Amino acid sequence: MKAIVQDSYGSPDVLQLREIETPVVGDDELLVRVHAAGVDQGVWHLMAGLPYLMRIAGFGLRAPKNPVRGYDVAGRVEAVGEHVTRFQPGDEVFGTCRGSFAEYAIAQPGRLAPKPANLTFEQAAAVPISGYAALQAVRDRGKVRSGQRVLIIGAGGGVGTFAVQLAKAFGAGVTGVASTTKTDLVRSIGADHVIDYTREDFADGRNRYDVILDIAGNRSLSHLRRALAPEGTLVIVGGEGGGRWLGGIDRQLRAQVLSLFVRQKLGTWISTEREEDLEALRELLEAGKVTPVVDRTFPLSDVPEAIRYLRDGRAGGKVVITV
Repeated sequence: MKAIVQDSYGSPDVLQLREIETPVVGDDELLVRVHAAGVDQGVWHLMAGLPYLMRIAGFGLRAPKNPVRGYDVAGRVEAVGEHVTRFQPGDEVFGTCRGSFAEYAIAQPGRLAPKPANLTFEQAAAVPISGYAALQAVRDRGKVRSGQRVLIIGAGGGVGTFAVQLAKAFGAGVTGVASTTKTDLVRSIGADHVIDYTREDFADGRNRYDVILDIAGNRSLSHLRRALAPEGTLVIVGGEGGGRWLGGIDRQLRAQVLSLFVRQKLGTWISTEREEDLEALRELLEAGKVTPVVDRTFPLSDVPEAIRYLRDGRAGGKVVITV
């Protein structure tokens, strides 16, 4: 089968399209015929091996342990292991697995759900990782509820487009912060107000928010706190910058320490892949309360270009690989 493989950490140039053996399904696994795979910032981090703390955490010191990139997946079940009863060959599914930038990938049953009938494979592949992050940030960490004022920084990105729609579905008034080229997109998915950060400062003192979601940002905590209500909640979702060793983790740690001494709740978390959350996302998608925003699709052979496009910040919503 064809797959995107890397033998060492580095730029997108380390990614190569190769013929490798089709994986063999185990007793508790499924073999998925991949139709589409999402691209997120985590793909870049695993490709680059940055921050270095990630390598120490077990992803491989000198080279990635799993050489095939890709995590979000949507496709059809090709084969099931002896102990798998939930799915059958031919079922359309979406979720996560290791090595989805390939024609076939092995997945765990608990990491997949039936593909929403109202979504294409490309739309479904855009959901899992970004959807998990947005749902858990909005519902669990931010505890967003009806009537609250919510500010979403990075509202035009992969996680942000889900977060805007989820916060609206929970009844909040949403202000999205995005670049000039993405303001129309953010408005189109339901944001009540949109701030172009190249022209306005959301922390100018005119408005304070009950919940702020800072998605993959690098603004200082003092700047963010100026826009936060006195007893509001700041949720740092990911983060870029911060150096090659820690990335944005140092800012997240500072937020958690500072939260011990102020009335504002400042913190972060690492999203987890929970079967019940994938089902919750599926229900929201099927009900039309959330719609994936796919900016562009790239063929499997163009994965390096897709990652460059994402890292340049040009994508409004998600980038998806078609297989």
